[in-house]
Amino acid sequence: MLRDILRREDQTRAVTQVVAHVAPDILFLQGVDYDADLLGAKALRDQFAEAGVVYTHLFALPPNTGVPTALDMNGDGYLHDAEDAQGFGHFRGASGLLVLSRWPFGAVEDYSTLLWRDLPSAQMPDIDGAPFPSIEAQAIQRLSRTNHWILPVEHPEKRLSLLLFAAGPPVFDGPEDQNGLRNADEIRLWVHLLNGALGPVPDAPFVLMGGANLDPDRGEGRRHVIASLLADPRLQDPLEESGPTVDWREPRPGDLRVDYLLPSADIRVLEAGVFWPKAPDPDARFLVFNKVRASRHHMVWADIEF
Repeated sequence: MLRDILRREDQTRAVTQVVAHVAPDILFLQGVDYDADLLGAKALRDQFAEAGVVYTHLFALPPNTGVPTALDMNGDGYLHDAEDAQGFGHFRGASGLLVLSRWPFGAVEDYSTLLWRDLPSAQMPDIDGAPFPSIEAQAIQRLSRTNHWILPVEHPEKRLSLLLFAAGPPVFDGPEDQNGLRNADEIRLWVHLLNGALGPVPDAPFVLMGGANLDPDRGEGRRHVIASLLADPRLQDPLEESGPTVDWREPRPGDLRVDYLLPSADIRVLEAGVFWPKAPDPDARFLVFNKVRASRHHMVWADIEF
């Protein structure tokens, strides 16, 4: 990834075009490989700065992706595959999370190492009543595929807490529905946090945002879980009518809403949208560079005030 950024390859340029055009004050990216010195993150930040969007502060921590377990975590009888890491990943740090901001960050609350079984009312997979894939695997399995963070931003007017995550997909498993159950509980973690079941309730104002990998109306997974979160009166959904956020192409599942930005109820949302202009809209050119897309996922954004 670092090599591609430094070479200014086409996807890097496409991503930079989108960021420069929308120009958010706070930017949350998923799928950014993590390295210990944040060389990749800093190179990406520098690309944005050259395009006119300057982020003084950036934040990333190691994700669960690629963290080895030495156990068979998906029940296929093999060890040391990408599926046997704490989160699917061919190497440590694959597809991590990155936050860039005009303002500094406060101390993070990191729930990424929370064991799945320690989530209140955790729904763990089983086959005919036997823990899947094994008792040993369930004893060490973390809930987060990547990370779950509460990250404060020290805005000059008021501290704003970001509730950040990127859940795993609810597919690519078997009748035990391991991935579907885990995806649902990754989303439910926020409800438990808002209820005070895992520690202090996050201070308002806050914004819950990230990739849930779940559409409330279509596609696979336990859709009622994300629908319930969207209906929580402590949150508001300014993008309810904005449509899909990702274009998963043929053969399926197509365009779905899986990326979310949910401010707390006390925040005033001035405007919000999904940056997905279609031709002949001239802004559509920002989504691609030399026919290479920035991402299948489209930027979800909101303008807010306290």
